[in-house]
Amino acid sequence: MSLRAAPPKAPSPTPSSPVALPPRVARAYAALTGLIGIAVFLASAEIVALFVGAPSSPLFAVGSAAIDFAPHGVKQIMVDLFSTGDKAALFVLMGVILVVICALAGIVEWKKSPWGRAIFLLGAALAAAAVLTRSGNGVIAVAPTVVGLVVTLLVFRRLIVRLLRWEASTAGVEFPTAFVPPMQTPVIERRAFLRFAIVAGAASAVLGTGARLINATAVNAVALRAALKLPKAAVAEKAVPAGASLDVEGITPYVVSNADFYRIDTALTVPQIDPAKWTLKITGMVENPVEISFDELMKLPLVEHMATLSCVSNDVGGNLIGNALWLGYPIRDLLARAKPTAGADMVLSRSQDGFSAGTPLDVLQDEGTQALLAVGMNGVPLPLEHGFPVRMVVPGLFGYVSATKWVVSMEVTRFDKAEGYWTPRGWSERGPVKLESRIDTPSNGYSVPAGVVPVAGVAWEPHTGVSKVELKIDKDDWVEATLADSVSADTWRQWVYRWDAPKGSHTIQVRATSATGKVQPSTYRPPAPNGAEGWDQITVTVT
Repeated sequence: MSLRAAPPKAPSPTPSSPVALPPRVARAYAALTGLIGIAVFLASAEIVALFVGAPSSPLFAVGSAAIDFAPHGVKQIMVDLFSTGDKAALFVLMGVILVVICALAGIVEWKKSPWGRAIFLLGAALAAAAVLTRSGNGVIAVAPTVVGLVVTLLVFRRLIVRLLRWEASTAGVEFPTAFVPPMQTPVIERRAFLRFAIVAGAASAVLGTGARLINATAVNAVALRAALKLPKAAVAEKAVPAGASLDVEGITPYVVSNADFYRIDTALTVPQIDPAKWTLKITGMVENPVEISFDELMKLPLVEHMATLSCVSNDVGGNLIGNALWLGYPIRDLLARAKPTAGADMVLSRSQDGFSAGTPLDVLQDEGTQALLAVGMNGVPLPLEHGFPVRMVVPGLFGYVSATKWVVSMEVTRFDKAEGYWTPRGWSERGPVKLESRIDTPSNGYSVPAGVVPVAGVAWEPHTGVSKVELKIDKDDWVEATLADSVSADTWRQWVYRWDAPKGSHTIQVRATSATGKVQPSTYRPPAPNGAEGWDQITVTVT
């Protein structure tokens, strides 16, 4: 039965008659009740999550589920548009959608109860389902969502009743008085509605924000990381040769700083892990299941290795790639302890946040591949957003099949029995990095003065290496650029060509040749399903 009052019997207007609340104003207040409703829901759920556990919070569970179930084309668009800011953009987009839906719920409830509450009920059901999809969550994890829904329905209905009473009092009609106090004057009814709305909204903002901050800092990983001291490497990486870095303004550094290193993952919030409680389990098709703690890992003979990592979403000329010095323990040595059984061909690694990657077992066991269980990056403990306390680093493979951050388990299995996170979402099963090159400077569309102009950039095919880089300027023949040195084939190489640039508009293309003699293909292919291909190209104007 609708909560709206019966229509007025057209009383004769008198100087003392109340002024009716305009429908557009009432509609705006109705929308406000919906927004207060979602604030109450989030605050209540966050408070209960303090006792159940931070992963039970529906706020980020819904966002993470949205990332998980979005079509890969949508994800690629988000990466293309916002690069490493894709998660912030997603969160803003979710917020906008949530505001619109909840405002609509308020208007619907104001016009025709109980359909607005039904919208909240449906939203809570979806939130509960999202919570259950998070790694490690059981049935008890839906408690914050359930409590949040109950509190929201009570507050939301009371707000709508007060709004309808205010509206009815200004129209000079009676409002159904069952279970509510008798009708008061319009001024009193307005004050009652606004007072309740302000108290509910303010309390939700304060308590919800406080609970969210407590949940977000339940483990102070920042302080734990700051207190961590990395052991000295048992096997140190070779010194970076002086010739590895070219003195060219605008070129990407040979070693990318931690602050500038790209970040692409599925975690809407960075997992906060206490190293003292971290363990890695190796299970599945093994003779001896292995479990190792962080303390045990740090006491093993650790290895330094310079390696270039790249994201499969990186388009031609893109910047989702970086080179860093990693410190960790060889994964092959841990697998040797576990003793994989015959028939196994894949290791399914899992992250604390639920992500998984399927890595070829033979790559991880290869004596010539320095696949690491890494704890350090560029001489310091892993930054939180790059996998603290432990992640995987596997040269030669795209990150989606190898570079699991916040790794907590490895299951030795088979490709025909298990899949990594991205495989059922349209990406290929195995992800070897492709031969690519990029022009860093000059930038596309820029103007440069006539004379000698350094055209420079980077080229890579980790674990294979680059032997040559060539440029094609307009329709001229290919010319060979000067290659910088590198630590090993596992890293990219800088290159430069000093071009005697004549005035006019010019098009410049670049291609690389691998250490095995393979020439980078010219035909463009998008990142999906197994990595982009094609020559990077820029246009510059010489003045």
